[in-house]
Amino acid sequence: MTPAPRISRSTVVVASDGAISSDLAGEAAILDFKRGTYYGLDEVGATIWKLIAEPRTVGEICAALVAEYEVEPEVCERDVFALLGKLAASGLIETGDGAASR
Repeated sequence: MTPAPRISRSTVVVASDGAISSDLAGEAAILDFKRGTYYGLDEVGATIWKLIAEPRTVGEICAALVAEYEVEPEVCERDVFALLGKLAASGLIETGDGAASR
């Protein structure tokens, strides 16, 4: 695994080209062809994965989740940072500076 980049609310994230995913009854299965590794995401993780099919800031992801699910913004942000950190360390997402990406 590569070290996870620093992620903030303004970080832009997008799914990596090398990751192929499939919807499995509301959950997501992701295959990383480069590493030959399979990952599974629950319903909320699958929602995040769908959101990052296009580049979005972490703040935009959190706002969408708070609007869709009954979750406190602070809890949502903490959990989103944790998941994105794991996805980044696994090479499944690409990150960029929000100011530079727009």
